[in-house]
Amino acid sequence: MTDIYESIRRLFVPIRREGYPFIAIAFAAAVILGFFWTPLFWVLLIVTLWVCYFFRDPQRVTPVRDGLVISPADGRISMIADVVPPTEMGLPELPMLRISVFMNVFDCHVNRAPVDGRITRIAYTPGLFLNADLDKASEHNERNALVIETEGVSVGVVQIAGLVARRIVDWVKEGESIATGQRFGLIRFGSRVDVYLPTGTQVLVGVGQKAVAGETVLADLRGTEAPRMYLAS
Repeated sequence: MTDIYESIRRLFVPIRREGYPFIAIAFAAAVILGFFWTPLFWVLLIVTLWVCYFFRDPQRVTPVRDGLVISPADGRISMIADVVPPTEMGLPELPMLRISVFMNVFDCHVNRAPVDGRITRIAYTPGLFLNADLDKASEHNERNALVIETEGVSVGVVQIAGLVARRIVDWVKEGESIATGQRFGLIRFGSRVDVYLPTGTQVLVGVGQKAVAGETVLADLRGTEAPRMYLAS
């Protein structure tokens, strides 16, 4: 019975309330347009189910240990590089390690805190809607940046709207404490999240690797191992 219960629980994942209006619109369109042409009903019903899937909010099991940096988003590790963080974050204009996670429209878009600590800054910046997989999206796209103070260092998290995304939703405020893996926002329909860490932080993932928000360990602030190499297979 336990296995059956777990299977059912995984199938019926909770849906964020932010998705309710989109689900209602998609279903209404299916009913109205389907009245005039039946095949449209079935096509739009599939779209409605996809919208439900997009706004899913599954439970995650977050590894907890001092120094661990957890992925804030589901998706693919698209870039790992030392770059100067966006000016609106108020961080020193010196290179930091940036790990980018690109989300496609089939990934869960609920974002989670990569570390625990206190949120010292939240900065929203309007901008363009370029393909979030492009490097220049970090500077030109609409974005929302958080700075979290943890273990005496500043960790930046930037939600970046993409080619399809048109709305960044934020659920936290400056001055609040946040726990690793805690939900702090979402981005609607395809986007990217960048994590900024002190230069020299030990990276534990590779470009192209799949990350799971709240579960995949991206880096270790206390790590002293040599950098890892990743080979595609």
